[in-house]
Amino acid sequence: MSSKRVPFYQKRHKHFDQSYRNIETRYLLQEYSAKKAASRQAVSYQTSSGLGKTTCRLCARRFHGSSEDESQLQEHQKRSHEQTSQVSEQRRMRFTTELSSLEEEIRSARLHAREQLDKVSIQRMVEEKMALERYAVEETISRAPEILVRLRTHTVWEKMAVKLFFTVQGFPTPVVQWYKNEELITPASEPGKYRIESKYGVHVLEINRASYEDTATYTAVATNVHGQASTNAAVIVRRYRGDEEPYPAGVLPFHLPLPDVCFTHFDVQFLERFAVTFGMEGETLALRCGLLVTPELTRLRPRAEWYRDDVLIKETKWTKPYFGEGQATLSFTHLNKDDEGLYTLRIVTRGGVNEYSAFLFVRDADAPVTGAPGAPMDVKCHDANRDYVIVTWKPPNTTHEPPVIGYFVDRCEVGTENWVQCNDAPVKICVYPVTGLFEGRSYVFRVRAVNQSGISRPSRISEAVAALDPVDLERLQTIHLDGGKQIVIYQDDLEGEVKIPGPPTNVHASETSKTYVVLSWDPPVPRGKEPLSYFIEKSVVGSGSWQRVNDQVAVRSPRYAVFDLAQGKSYVFRVLSANKYGISDPSEITPPIQAQDSIVVPSAPGRIVATRNTKTSVIVQWDKPKHEEDLFGYYIDCSVVGSNHWEPCNHKPIKYTRFAVHGLETGEKYIFRVKAANAVGMSENSQESEPITVQAALTCPSYPYGITLLNCDGQSMTIGWKLPRYSGGSNILGYYIDKREVHHHNWHEVNSSLIKERIYTVEDLTENAYYEFKIAAANIAGIGQASDPSEHFKCEAWTMPEPGPPYDLTFCEVRNTSLVILWKAPVYIGSSPVSGYFVDYKLEEGEEWITFSEKPTSHRYLKITELQEGNTYVFQVRPVNDAGIGKASDVSEAVLVQAKPDTKEISAGVDEEGNIYLAFDCKEITDASHFTWSKFYEEIEDHEKFKVETIGDHSKLYFLKPDKDDLGTYSVAVSDTDGVSSSYIMDEEELERLMTLSHEIRNPTIPLKAELAYEILERGQVRFWLQAESLSAEASYRFVINDTEVADSDTHRIKCDHSTGVIEMVMDRFTIENEGTYTVQIQDGKAKNQSSLVLIGDAFKAMLAEAEFQRKEYLRKQGPHFLEYLYWDVSEECEVLLLCKVANTKKETAFKWYKDGAGIELEELPDLQKELLCMTIPRLSKKEQGEYKATLADDRGQDVSTLDVSGKIYDDMILGLSRVSGKSASELKIHCTPEGIRLQCFLKYYTEEMKVSWYHKESKISSSEKMRIGGSEEVAWMQICEPTEKDKGKYTFELFDGKDAHKRTIDLSGQAYDDAYAEFQRLKAAAFAEKNRGKVIGGLPDVVTIMEGKTLNLTCTVFGSPDPEVVWFKNEKLLELNDHYVVTLEQGKYASLIIKGVSSEDSGKYSINVKNKYGGEMVDVTVSVYKHGEELPDVKPAASGKTRLIPADPVQESAASKPAKSGRK
Repeated sequence: MSSKRVPFYQKRHKHFDQSYRNIETRYLLQEYSAKKAASRQAVSYQTSSGLGKTTCRLCARRFHGSSEDESQLQEHQKRSHEQTSQVSEQRRMRFTTELSSLEEEIRSARLHAREQLDKVSIQRMVEEKMALERYAVEETISRAPEILVRLRTHTVWEKMAVKLFFTVQGFPTPVVQWYKNEELITPASEPGKYRIESKYGVHVLEINRASYEDTATYTAVATNVHGQASTNAAVIVRRYRGDEEPYPAGVLPFHLPLPDVCFTHFDVQFLERFAVTFGMEGETLALRCGLLVTPELTRLRPRAEWYRDDVLIKETKWTKPYFGEGQATLSFTHLNKDDEGLYTLRIVTRGGVNEYSAFLFVRDADAPVTGAPGAPMDVKCHDANRDYVIVTWKPPNTTHEPPVIGYFVDRCEVGTENWVQCNDAPVKICVYPVTGLFEGRSYVFRVRAVNQSGISRPSRISEAVAALDPVDLERLQTIHLDGGKQIVIYQDDLEGEVKIPGPPTNVHASETSKTYVVLSWDPPVPRGKEPLSYFIEKSVVGSGSWQRVNDQVAVRSPRYAVFDLAQGKSYVFRVLSANKYGISDPSEITPPIQAQDSIVVPSAPGRIVATRNTKTSVIVQWDKPKHEEDLFGYYIDCSVVGSNHWEPCNHKPIKYTRFAVHGLETGEKYIFRVKAANAVGMSENSQESEPITVQAALTCPSYPYGITLLNCDGQSMTIGWKLPRYSGGSNILGYYIDKREVHHHNWHEVNSSLIKERIYTVEDLTENAYYEFKIAAANIAGIGQASDPSEHFKCEAWTMPEPGPPYDLTFCEVRNTSLVILWKAPVYIGSSPVSGYFVDYKLEEGEEWITFSEKPTSHRYLKITELQEGNTYVFQVRPVNDAGIGKASDVSEAVLVQAKPDTKEISAGVDEEGNIYLAFDCKEITDASHFTWSKFYEEIEDHEKFKVETIGDHSKLYFLKPDKDDLGTYSVAVSDTDGVSSSYIMDEEELERLMTLSHEIRNPTIPLKAELAYEILERGQVRFWLQAESLSAEASYRFVINDTEVADSDTHRIKCDHSTGVIEMVMDRFTIENEGTYTVQIQDGKAKNQSSLVLIGDAFKAMLAEAEFQRKEYLRKQGPHFLEYLYWDVSEECEVLLLCKVANTKKETAFKWYKDGAGIELEELPDLQKELLCMTIPRLSKKEQGEYKATLADDRGQDVSTLDVSGKIYDDMILGLSRVSGKSASELKIHCTPEGIRLQCFLKYYTEEMKVSWYHKESKISSSEKMRIGGSEEVAWMQICEPTEKDKGKYTFELFDGKDAHKRTIDLSGQAYDDAYAEFQRLKAAAFAEKNRGKVIGGLPDVVTIMEGKTLNLTCTVFGSPDPEVVWFKNEKLLELNDHYVVTLEQGKYASLIIKGVSSEDSGKYSINVKNKYGGEMVDVTVSVYKHGEELPDVKPAASGKTRLIPADPVQESAASKPAKSGRK
């Protein structure tokens, strides 16, 4: 089609019914007929009627000449009758001259008119061409607003100016509006406060002299016809003078004068606004909006304008706007999908424009046939001519219906109700050339869509269009004359005499498709005055033959749709013009034309993103498709996650790539997809968006409250606070804290980054100074309002022994006479841990606190009962520790003890699937609310036992594995509500009832004795089986593996034993490809059941490994093999036995033992005929740890068995030894030593690695200096060093073997203790004497050989306490000292005997006697002297030994024992 705009002649044409044919016949002939006679009559009539009144130069001259003739005749008649003939002759000559002049003037006028008409025609052609080019250029650069530079947040001081900048691009140029906290900013409302600028895409909002009230979120919204974009930022205005607090809203200081009222603008308030509306085709509907315009001036009333998608709506038979009596209404008499769109009400006043918008959705009416598509829409007519018009429309959206395969176009003549189908076969694209129209008649059109299910309802009828040739009116030319007269002529009058017309020009294809080609051409010039008709001829390229297309019917319009063209072939065309005189020459041949679509189906839109908007809507955005030729727009579909059922979101294509989907269910999770549409059809669906839950868009949270001082060390304070009452629709990300000293005015930031918890320690404070704090919460939407300043807190260190205050008191389950209070433990606990809490309460106006319970509660929650309904109470909590009662918490907010109307309680039940649940409903839920389920008021986090499912305002707590551990008190609380909560006590009786009911519901099917299981057979085969309690002979079954049914075959042997109910399948070879889900489905009559087994991941790997192991085991057992691999046992003699069983051996089979890779040689070779082989470890110890291996080998193969004796196996061996030793343990015996009393237990075998415990009077004894625990290979002992009276009592020896404890006891008291103690004293004294007696420590040899003449020096070290007496002997006689024998004792410990010049007489036995009061000893040394030259003699020591003990004197011994005796005392 050449143009999409409505031609001027269609705008001016009036569409009549059939009665016009008789009444207005003459009018039509004069206005539209092209006949020559009619045009000449019109010209002559206009010329003759204005001859005496024309104001043109030619007519004026002729009129002036006639007046002169009449005056001259009168004068000549008076003067002389004789001159009559002369005058007549002069008049004739003058008339002849004037007539020739008149003919010349007419010719000049015609030439001048033709020039003017040519100029007008050329100017009109230039303007239309420029408009078309301008439209094409604008279409190429059109795009939705895109923000390049976004707004950023500012923090400024009061009375400063702040500017907000952002940059946006788009075409047409976007209109920008500024909002403060979602309220439109108008500079006229506060003159001088705001200044808005816009230059080159950069938009500026300047706020002059910012005040505290200017702290807000500012939003800039850029809008054009293609879409909308927005950006926002926060402006925070801080005060630097604390005495300037903001005035409450609506209150002004009394001393400020009020300004005079001066209405500089109209204030328009929308009182009642029409919401997003949903309608259905065929319904009647009205959009209403209540208004209040201030001031109300009768002479300056506002104007109401309605727009649909920014197109002004005028009153038609479909829409009726009304404005008056404070209400603007737009009524729809018959809704169609054409009416869907964004409706905007604009109130235009002298002060500006106020507008409000909302979307109207119109869904399809019920189809006449189930599955039929919806009706097409937006039917329009283009390029109307005498017998031809192009009809276009937009396709309907199809989601669950079959796709549209074509369309039927119907026409109806105006004034009748006779609809005629224009096309026999459905047209596949959304454009169709309708031919066969009658010239001069008006038509309306409608379209019906077709799919495989049927035909849709018809679309809304189009606007009426007349079958007229626009060239006819263009050929009419009007010449305007002075005096309001005009000359109307046809262009034919200027062409001269033309009989046979010329050939048409500019023949071309204006539109192509797969089924037809529309040819267009220009009429011939000159065309002649006779009516024209056209003949079209076609020729296949290369054939050389021409075929006339329209033999039967002549074409009168310069356009024609050629059908029945072969696909894939190229054609050329030519056109001939004809009138009653003949046919013209053919026109120039067109270039080759092929019947094919000029545009293609668009590609699928790009990435789709869904974001939150309101609690019932979602914003969906997507990228344009790569191929977007001549798009009508986009359709959006939505589906609830998991339902796989798609519903249309819009029913009329939208042009922009951002759409607000309304009518969604709050809390439900949706996915979205988009498809593009053009005249050829629909694109593929885009990729599905990420699932999104329908929730309101985020806002800033409210302020925290309840700021409490929890601890102070003199330099820092720990404060806590309560959650904001409203979270803003998202989780609180953290908090910002400001502080200031009480005598200061300025607030200072405490933290620059968010604080996650609701408790914080503020550092770097001044001791004994008073501080106050305020806190603001932040979420993803921004920072909320700061709290009120806290109380004045003194920075003074807390040193009291009592605990600090609890904090964060919250309430739930408020009923008529009770409530539940919860709190958090104190931060400062004092000198000892908190042991409990007292809860106090009183009436809000009361003075006396009442303690609920006399005993403190150890929990951090308490249910307060016996309250008075309708009263308001406050509460406090006091902690208790060993030092006493600590500081009470801050007094809570007042709580009204009264159940709210329609208070819901938790209900217990079992669903259709047999799941036990607790359910709770909350109608007060908001977008940001969530249900918190708790057990004993601690939030449930065990997802293996519990499952929480919340849908909208309904939440359920499912018990996944109900058992007796689930008994207790369950509660639920709903956040962002006014304390909605409830609790439920699950006792044993109720749980048993629910579990019984669950079992009955879950088992209405074929009962199974055994679920589907598997077992690995001997050769690695896998057998899947299950067993039903009973199966009839008609029972059917089937195995399904990974959603594919498996039939009985050689690889899958399936059978069923109906008598036992066993169904099994045996797989010969189990491989990695068999991973997946195995299901057996059973049906016996109406009863059904199935059992599945999931074998994936680690479970499948373990099964595959087991099957492979069994297969290898089968192959292994074909040769010598271990029937039982290495294992261990403990004999009764406490020996560790390594055992194994062998099988399938023969004489040639070799068997060997190894430890850590080294072979072990046994005294006896193993006898393989006994099958049971053994290796003994006599005494197990850590050195026996290692890897033991046994091997079998012969010509048939080999087998290996290993046992790692370490770690747990070694520990188990120790426990096994403990079991045998424990049974053999003797009774405890007393054995005294010099160190103390030793209790002994004799065992077959003992090692320190055994789990041995000693007890004294039921208290476990740990090894220490006082109590020493030890043992040897066959005895375990415990020694009491230096026993006292406290050590009397019962002693127990316990040996634990992993299962049993072997105990032995003894009573060490009375005579037994006395005897043992006496023996201990005796041994202690003896040991003391032994320790302190005189003795030779070392230095003397047994034998000394020396040559004569030399000096012998015998030196040794002696010891004794007190110092011993040293005496030397020779041959048992006291040695006489002289110069030859010299004896010395240095430092009391170095004793020497020096023999000078030894001779043979000096040979003999020398002895040193060392003795003190505790005794001593005598040490012998044999000295042998040989002469020079003799051989060295071989001397042996004395047979009696080197050292002999010397007892102490009896008197000294008794004296030495006395200190020990007194020491006991």
